[in-house]
Amino acid sequence: MADYDYDVLVIGAGPGGYVAAIRAAQLGLKTACAEGRETLGGTCLNVGCIPSKAMLHASEYFDAAANGAMAKMGIKVKPELDLPTMHGQRIDAVKGLTGGIEFLFKKNKIDWLKGYAQFTSADTVEVAGKSVRAKNIIVATGSSVTPLPGVAVDNDKQIIVDSTGALELAKVPGHMVVIGGGVIGLELGSVWRRLGAKVTVVEYLDQILPGMDGDVRKEANKIFKKQGIEFKLKTKVTNAEVKGKKAVLTLEPAAGGDAETLEADVVLVSIGRRPNTEGLGLDKAGLSLNQRGQIETDHDFRTSVPGIWAIGDVIPGPMLAHKAEDEGIACAENIAGLTGIVNHDVIPSVVYTWPEIAGVGLTEEQAKERGEVKVGKFPMLANSRAKTNHEPDGFVKVIADAKSDRVLGVWCIASVAGTMIAQAAQAMEFGATSEDIAYTCHAHPTHSEAIKEAAMAVTGKPIHI
Repeated sequence: MADYDYDVLVIGAGPGGYVAAIRAAQLGLKTACAEGRETLGGTCLNVGCIPSKAMLHASEYFDAAANGAMAKMGIKVKPELDLPTMHGQRIDAVKGLTGGIEFLFKKNKIDWLKGYAQFTSADTVEVAGKSVRAKNIIVATGSSVTPLPGVAVDNDKQIIVDSTGALELAKVPGHMVVIGGGVIGLELGSVWRRLGAKVTVVEYLDQILPGMDGDVRKEANKIFKKQGIEFKLKTKVTNAEVKGKKAVLTLEPAAGGDAETLEADVVLVSIGRRPNTEGLGLDKAGLSLNQRGQIETDHDFRTSVPGIWAIGDVIPGPMLAHKAEDEGIACAENIAGLTGIVNHDVIPSVVYTWPEIAGVGLTEEQAKERGEVKVGKFPMLANSRAKTNHEPDGFVKVIADAKSDRVLGVWCIASVAGTMIAQAAQAMEFGATSEDIAYTCHAHPTHSEAIKEAAMAVTGKPIHI
């Protein structure tokens, strides 16, 4: 061991990286983490999941006050937007959580190597001019915004921005155009719509939220339209020009046809993310990328080079913080000689709009490709808690195998769908049938009763509809 500086060196301190580092240290391995940002936590804590939730939460309060939801409950207020304070509480949330990770590093005796690591060989990296050798190296460098040809992002000018820039707008835009009808675009579009912007979403495909269940996609589209978001589906953006303080977009039908222009105060480019692998010197470590620019690993997160491991957004699979965290734990455990496993069939995904949208497992379309299924649906309108709370939108959908009744997928739209989906994921992890969920006692009155009723609906026997 004297030849090595560390047992484990993690490159990147996002959710996957910092969790891998903490788990490795907990298991008694001498651990370091290389991170060039001024704070730990990666995209998620600094400019992604956490700050966007701070703005979503605050804007929900403003919207409820401004658009009559509070008045319906006998609370009459005339809200005044104080955007600098709203941004301030976002910044405080980020500061508190990133500082918390730094505390955990100190507590677990993890060395934070401040700089961006670059491989010089299969077991050595250079960080801030210093050479560091490790027995095991975990690549956990995450992902960044996918650029769109013809649309140049400049966050400082606050006209054409990416998700980072959209969190920091100094004023509410008159008209915001969101390019991409996926999770990030809909979340950030929702924030600014609630605060007073007109929002138009331009999506290349024929429906929003690619990869989600078909029923969910259609229902979500209806709900967002009702909220005032406009959609231009089956449309591509071919060019964007900044003219003065506005942007002029050139749009064309996805299938080809006549171009049109659209003017906006702010354009949010949100067409997806790509793995951060540039500048790592992977070739010097003997690693190559697949066609999608990802690092391939085996089930244990080993790469093709012994001693090098990879997790999170740089490897195949959904780009989700919780997937990366679970992989970080499993990878560290495998390095320590334990058995670390991630069940990639049960990774929940959530859209933190209002209402929230969540799913786990297969969509109905995917399930039907594999065999015969039974489906149960239950509307939130018939759930007593949702109805009492004036939250009638959405439903829960349970998809089960027709023969074994094993649950293959659960999808829901509800105010607290992101929390509700944990129950479904746990049930699926244990191989539950729809009957198992249906005959599990749920507290009343809760939104989660809708999961029980949807499970009962699989065999045609919900109570409240």
